[in-house]
Amino acid sequence: QLRLDESGGGSEQSGGSLRLSCAASGGTLREYTVAWFRQAPGKEREGVACITSSGGFINHADSVKGRFTVSRDNGKNTVYLQMNNLRPEDTAIYLCAAGIHYYCDSHADVWGHGTQVTVSS
Repeated sequence: QLRLDESGGGSEQSGGSLRLSCAASGGTLREYTVAWFRQAPGKEREGVACITSSGGFINHADSVKGRFTVSRDNGKNTVYLQMNNLRPEDTAIYLCAAGIHYYCDSHADVWGHGTQVTVSS
């Protein structure tokens, strides 16, 4: 059974960068569309970015466009989220989710447990 593990979170100052990884085990990620979400305290879960299995379709939320970039390395069974020019409002738990017939919404087949990102001003 596919399992997802996020890593790379931490604390950064405003304007800094982090790269999150979503590593799969127990199966191959190459067949899956993968999305990144974030959950901030007191706020609804927000879709951040999505990438299809081949990488042919990529989408980013308006709130992160131009700052965040999703990518994947199917050879390493990993999807990445490069986050640049971080802002305090990016503070949240970041989770990855995957599905085969998946449209980057909350109905993923599998979810990771998340990694905390904290941005200070």
